Amino acid sequence: MNQYELTVIFPLEEDQHKAGREQLLADLSANGAEIEKTDELGDKDLAYEVKKRRRGRYVLFTVKLAPEKQAVLDRIFKLNGNLLKYFFIRIK
Repeated sequence: MNQYELTVIFPLEEDQHKAGREQLLADLSANGAEIEKTDELGDKDLAYEVKKRRRGRYVLFTVKLAPEKQAVLDRIFKLNGNLLKYFFIRIK
């Protein structure tokens, strides 16, 4: 299992943030990911408009995940309408 930093940008609306976060956590656990740490980075301006929004709520997750599951989660997260952006970074 590899260790990854997963940075996610959620909408500022509380209902969309809560629904998106719950779905993300469910998808991670369903695919065998172990969440080691969660950091709330707060609300920040986006560099460019994403889904007609100029601000987002940033959350950083540190997770352990099998490499083949990262591609599966990538496809699942693209379908989640409550995520503005996300990206995985592998930690050595």
